[in-house]
Amino acid sequence: MNRAFMTLTIQLATTEDTERLGEDLALALRKGDLVSLSGDLGAGKSTLARGLIRTIANDNGYEVPSPTFTIVQSYPELRLPVSHVDLYRLSSADELDELGLDEALEDGTVLVEWPERAGSALPKSSLRVTLLGDGDGRKALIDGEPAALARLQRSLAIRKFLKDAGFARAERRYLLGDASARGYETIAVGEKLPLILMNSPYNPGGPVLRDGKTYMQIAHLSQSVTAFVALDRLLQSKGFTVPEIYAEDLESGFLLLENLGSDGVLDADGAPIPERYEAAVRLLAKLHQHSWPQDVDATEGYSHHIHNFDRDAMMIEVELLSDWYVPRMRGAPLDPAQKAAYVAAWGRVFSQISKSERSLLLRDVHSPNILWRDGAVGTDRVGLIDFQDAMIGPSAYDVASLVLDARVTVAPELQDHLLAAYLDERRLADSEFDETGFRVAFAIMAAQRNAKILGIFVRLDERDGKPFYLKHLSRIQTYLNRVIGHPALVPVKDWCEKAGILSSEI
Repeated sequence: MNRAFMTLTIQLATTEDTERLGEDLALALRKGDLVSLSGDLGAGKSTLARGLIRTIANDNGYEVPSPTFTIVQSYPELRLPVSHVDLYRLSSADELDELGLDEALEDGTVLVEWPERAGSALPKSSLRVTLLGDGDGRKALIDGEPAALARLQRSLAIRKFLKDAGFARAERRYLLGDASARGYETIAVGEKLPLILMNSPYNPGGPVLRDGKTYMQIAHLSQSVTAFVALDRLLQSKGFTVPEIYAEDLESGFLLLENLGSDGVLDADGAPIPERYEAAVRLLAKLHQHSWPQDVDATEGYSHHIHNFDRDAMMIEVELLSDWYVPRMRGAPLDPAQKAAYVAAWGRVFSQISKSERSLLLRDVHSPNILWRDGAVGTDRVGLIDFQDAMIGPSAYDVASLVLDARVTVAPELQDHLLAAYLDERRLADSEFDETGFRVAFAIMAAQRNAKILGIFVRLDERDGKPFYLKHLSRIQTYLNRVIGHPALVPVKDWCEKAGILSSEI
């Protein structure tokens, strides 16, 4: 690698700047990264390491002792486990094998001060940081592997975005990453509730599957933050509570958002709070009384088209069950005839909702995306997030998403109560509301969504290395078992029974 071509140079006028670089580095690291820290005594290596480790610990007072005498200081309890290594006292590169760095990299990240003491015996660095004196301050020269360097460059771009928004010295902390490529941070701004940073790079969508389109294009998933901005402003214009957007860089995929809080619709034990779920389902009833445009301006020069939840989108989603979940359960993929029969069964089912009531569907209305706002009244009590994939489709879809919450068990009694509350709200607003047609659409959309999720969660494990979601499979299978007994779903139920993926308790 040409070091001169790939090197980043960062000026660090103060100790705080060095700690802040540690913060930006921390938010770029992944499991398996080794960061080497070079520089003379007093160059700031330990200062940078301290800022990095405290960021991962999410604790400015977290104790970070020097590993000069212990050689390795490990932090296995952190979100991303860290091993902080100081090789200054290493007498021979042969001693490196005793430090267990390869094992540490399997579970987390490793920071190495004085890497030159190990010579070629040190595992390959993902990032190499050299700290040098520069006038009254210092500077950092950073190079590394292209993927790690690209992550760091994006983290530094976030810092510039914050600077341009007036928050150059704001404290950044990891908040979460979801099942997509998006990530979120909290941005501390004094005594106020931290703001939320959405980091959502453009997603090209993966390989082409059919008709020249990727999965994301067929399923109409958003590929940029333009969709979020457009939907946010559209929902806000209709009186619904969504995050205020304080700063945006649509080209880079950065948004600085209002923090609607962390109080959700679950109690301390993770169980649904019935009155909050009811408020949310009544909000959906009000949302479905509005008319919604399909072409929306996000900001000057950017617009967004809200796609229809068409048959192609519905079908590509349920094929996740046949392509991922069924092979996992059966131990072998389907043959072409079995797959064709599965697709045909869903085709007969979907034909029954061609004339169902259509509205804006937000796509993921469930507990992680509903925030409760004590002190507010009416629909303002319910804050909505994660709606960038919204489409126009059967209004029953979001109701099914909430009533059969994929992330938490909703008892049958509460499911029935919530559905009744929704129907009550709709009847009050419209005496001609088609309840029979809605119930058919509800059963079909509930089965479609849960079939999709079963496949997605297996795919997240097998393809993306995210096994966390597997713990939800039994719940989602139970939901599918319950709704698939509806007469409208007979073709799919028959296929699933033949494939052996339903329990006998339906």
